[in-house]
Amino acid sequence: MKNRNESIKVVCQNKKARHEYDILETVEAGMVLTGTEVKSLREGRANLKDSYAKVKKGEIFLHGMHISPYPHASHNNHDPERVRKLLLHKREIIRLGSKVKEKGFSLVPLKVYFRRGKAKVELALAKGRKIHDKREAIKRKEEARQMDRLRKKYRIT
Repeated sequence: MKNRNESIKVVCQNKKARHEYDILETVEAGMVLTGTEVKSLREGRANLKDSYAKVKKGEIFLHGMHISPYPHASHNNHDPERVRKLLLHKREIIRLGSKVKEKGFSLVPLKVYFRRGKAKVELALAKGRKIHDKREAIKRKEEARQMDRLRKKYRIT
């Protein structure tokens, strides 16, 4: 059995996505990058805020991800906001594409990381939350934190 967490270096995470969406399923996808993008990612210079994935003509593309230009590159630098192609198996693309066509579903990147030297993105099939659902989730988290504090204070297991 393989160890799933072997040599993973997380570059950036989309923490707001877990608050904004109900995560139904996650998928790991490779990314098609240029050399300067990889170097910037290794330095941790990326941002997933407001990024999303779209299925177009049987391929998945990542929109809105910002990778800062590599400072040591001269004139061969990349466009920070360019659309990046994601690498998935055909059947995964078809399955995710059919789910996204349903009302309320979207593909949201959760984190970008390196596994065995390759840049990967964790995509989530997600359904948007309503405002009252977000408030409910915050209330549940706060209650759980309060219970943990009380257990720790009175040493209850």
